Amino acid sequence: MRWGVPVAAVAVIGAAIGAGPVIAAVSGEPVLPERSAEQLLADAVAATHKEGGIPPMSGTVQQTASLGIPALPAAGGSSPLSLLSGSHEVKVWYGAAGKLRVAMPTQLNETNLVINGGQAWYWDSATNTATKLKIKEGAPERPATPVPQQTDLTPQQLAQRLLDAAGEHTAIRVINTAEVAGRPVYQLVLSPKEEGSLVQEVRIALDGETYVPLQVQVYAKGSAEPAYQVGFTQVTFTPPAAENFTFTPPAGAKVEEQEVGFESGKDQRAEHAEHVAGDAKVVGEGWATVAVLPFDAGTFAKDAAKAPESESGEQHGPGGFGSDADPQALIDGVLQSATPVSGTWGSGKLIKTKLVTALLTDDGRLLVGAVTPEEITKAAGLK
Repeated sequence: MRWGVPVAAVAVIGAAIGAGPVIAAVSGEPVLPERSAEQLLADAVAATHKEGGIPPMSGTVQQTASLGIPALPAAGGSSPLSLLSGSHEVKVWYGAAGKLRVAMPTQLNETNLVINGGQAWYWDSATNTATKLKIKEGAPERPATPVPQQTDLTPQQLAQRLLDAAGEHTAIRVINTAEVAGRPVYQLVLSPKEEGSLVQEVRIALDGETYVPLQVQVYAKGSAEPAYQVGFTQVTFTPPAAENFTFTPPAGAKVEEQEVGFESGKDQRAEHAEHVAGDAKVVGEGWATVAVLPFDAGTFAKDAAKAPESESGEQHGPGGFGSDADPQALIDGVLQSATPVSGTWGSGKLIKTKLVTALLTDDGRLLVGAVTPEEITKAAGLK
């Protein structure tokens, strides 16, 4: 919560908004004082970097996805695949000073991640397993933030730097009459200027008092409802009770230990990234950017299936617990729903959702972008 949600929202704002000052557009009776996009960005950066980080808070986060993706193989409620469709709730408690609890309840089960200073537990009621997480020796406490670090820059200077470097691919306006989780918010509305983009606009809601991001909505062109949304439905900016950050394995639970660290697999990832980057390229600009990289379905499934083992010998999915989906089944399911296409560039299979289009070519390339099929096939012809 401290470094992920607020900083990620600031990074999105800084990477997308166009250069030059933009003044807030007010519709109706304003709930909050008018603020320009530059001022709001500076406020968000200041709130994130102030001593102690964002204020203690708790609430319920709802994530909703309606991407129009092909049918996926069945996966457990804790699998990342389950987040690609439907609606999901997560309860969050943040107490500052390294205290965080995240609970994801399902119809019959619940998973919990509890972090309290140097102690961390992951509880899965479906398997009746409590996993004590140990940070690998020498691993950093957290990954580097995805925005420039403040040195002698003020938030205003950093905001201006991001604005100047953003380019001219986005129109931006500010709405200060919206409400999220019962709190008045400023909404930064980012609209792509590229006609070939599938994105109509992105709305980022910043709390009118704390400037903490409370909601992000992504709208696809031609859709009145967001194709993807994550935000608080209930939030309180008061310190959560101390018992929210304590955990004792229930009687009869299976207790395991697992070592984790941000550096795990670093060499393998770096080697793979170096291999891919050698032949990868980017076509287009701004919101119409298309990534082109080498792709082999068999190799991808094999790599994705590799997962760390717990002390009991059971495998956990890559990047998280409970990732029980079969990568090969996922690939096969998506390819079966793909549309065969061909052109002067060759032939392949096209997968289109509301926000993303992908093209797997028969000559071993993967093209991905938030663009129309026409833009993808155009990029395929630029070998």
